[in-house]
Amino acid sequence: MANPRRISSVEADFDAERQPPTLAGVSPSSPYYPLLDAAPVHDEAAFNVWLIRLPILAISGAILWAMLMALIAAAYLRTTDGRIIPGVSIAGMNVGGMTPAAALAAVEMGFTYDDSAVFTFREPTTGQFWQFPARDLGVTLDATATIQAASALGSDGNLLSDGVEQALVWLNGRALAPVVRYDQAAALAALARIAAEIDRPAIDARLTFDGARVETTPAQIGRVVDVRATLARLDAAILALTPGGEIPLVVSDTPPIAWDAENAAAQARAAISAPLILVADDGRGESLGPWTATPEQIAALLSIAPVTDADGTQRYAVSVNLEPFRATLNDLARGLFVPPQAGRFHFDDNARALLMIQSAVEGRTLNVDETLRRMEQALFDPTNRLVLMAFDFQPATYHAGVTAAELGITELISTGRSSYAGSPRARIDNIIVAAARFDGIIIAPGEQFSFNQWVGDITPEEGYVSGKVIYGGRTIDGVGGGVCQVSTTAFRAAFYGGFPMVERHAHGYRVGYYERGDAEGVGMDAAIYTGELDFRFINDTPYHLLIETSVYPATSTVEFRLYSTNVGRRVIRQGPTIQNVELPPATRYEVNENLQSGQEMWVDWAAEGAYVEVERVIVDASGNEIRRERIASQYQAWGAIVQVAPGDARAA
Repeated sequence: MANPRRISSVEADFDAERQPPTLAGVSPSSPYYPLLDAAPVHDEAAFNVWLIRLPILAISGAILWAMLMALIAAAYLRTTDGRIIPGVSIAGMNVGGMTPAAALAAVEMGFTYDDSAVFTFREPTTGQFWQFPARDLGVTLDATATIQAASALGSDGNLLSDGVEQALVWLNGRALAPVVRYDQAAALAALARIAAEIDRPAIDARLTFDGARVETTPAQIGRVVDVRATLARLDAAILALTPGGEIPLVVSDTPPIAWDAENAAAQARAAISAPLILVADDGRGESLGPWTATPEQIAALLSIAPVTDADGTQRYAVSVNLEPFRATLNDLARGLFVPPQAGRFHFDDNARALLMIQSAVEGRTLNVDETLRRMEQALFDPTNRLVLMAFDFQPATYHAGVTAAELGITELISTGRSSYAGSPRARIDNIIVAAARFDGIIIAPGEQFSFNQWVGDITPEEGYVSGKVIYGGRTIDGVGGGVCQVSTTAFRAAFYGGFPMVERHAHGYRVGYYERGDAEGVGMDAAIYTGELDFRFINDTPYHLLIETSVYPATSTVEFRLYSTNVGRRVIRQGPTIQNVELPPATRYEVNENLQSGQEMWVDWAAEGAYVEVERVIVDASGNEIRRERIASQYQAWGAIVQVAPGDARAA
């Protein structure tokens, strides 16, 4: 037997509704029996369904009712087509039901904000004020746009939405704001007119130079209307359609760049109050100068500029640019320069000590930068206008406190001699002057000796006189004849001291002076010509070298003595070797207009030409050769030159 199917309560309800039970055969135990009871029993499911259905039916009914009423209202309002919806107002004026033209006229007549709203602009410090109606500030009513906005209400073209909007306006009313135009350009123009009356520029305190006078102008604070900030305040008031009122002007104070000029003026007046006087001394106590900077020159170099202090205040600062004086000081520096001069000494053989024969001189150089600083310092002092020039000092290398032991000067190590016998007076005088230039000088270890450096300028101002000199391959009249006698003697001392030669030149032809008193003197000369030919050697020992010179008139000799420490070397001279001897040409006679008939003057003497070599062999204390050097000289043949009176047949 099949199992019976269970029916859910929903299905049961469905079947019961589809097939209602009949009265016949109903028993008290039937599920439909309670329907016939005098006291009915409610079905719980049916009750819940109606709780949902009833609100929906109520809302739908309300919507249908509203739509019906809207359609009725729209149908009514369509009878007023072309007019503004009733209930519309503009700025408090009821324009509902009016034609656009009537509403336009009413709004234009009723809108008075542009004339009634008056704005007062007040200057906050002085209280000065300016008044403008809104119309003068660019405020105008756009009546046409306003009425167009009112007429557009409920006129979208959708029957349902238009009807609803019209009904709502009719029932509730609608207040519209008028369309107001605001031209900021007019407001800016009004504020610009106010600013033109208030604005004033800041005036700096100024200094004015008028010749020797300094004048000041006091400072003035500037005032400027901030038009943009004030306009922002006005914009807010107009956009809110406030009925006029006071608009505080935004005014800014502009401080001057420089508040005070009096302190700077006092400095400027001091700067041009009197000349600046520069003075110096010559290093020996004698005054030099003065040199003057005039007030006019100083005034042209003054500069005035505003500066900001740490606290934010501003002032004028006076400065001076003294750089234009630098070129002048540099020119003066050359004349004020004092080179350091080492002391000069002789060697005392008995005491084995140095004897000072000439004091050391401290060198100095003008310190241009410090002198300019002193000038600037004195410039602003009206009571002291004297400026002492500043110098940098350089101590002399060899001073009074130096000792022979510390320099290694202990003995005589070599000597050079030459004879000037037969020399004219002028030549002898020049020999004496030149030899003295070298007496007592000290050459440091590794230092190079330069004859031209120590002999200095060969000029009359330095004590030299005119005489015969060899130049350009011949003997001519010139200042300094005889100086080569001294350079030849110095060469011989260096030769026998074993010092390396750096530069040495032979004379153009053999000179008899240098071969007298020494049978082997040929090839042992050294020619110099300042600026072109020099004689140089190096002190290659670890000891200082002292040079002493002497001129002995009794024997007509010049002598160089070199003192140092003997390093254990000796010098052996070999030669001279004379080759390629060339006889002198015939004597040449020249006319001298200053000679009388029968007179003659010998200018040059005949000399043979030859190539000459001298060898220097340097050996140590044991006789071992250290170094061998060849010193070569090429002499040209030279004929005698004799000057004679005009008309002398020999000159022809």
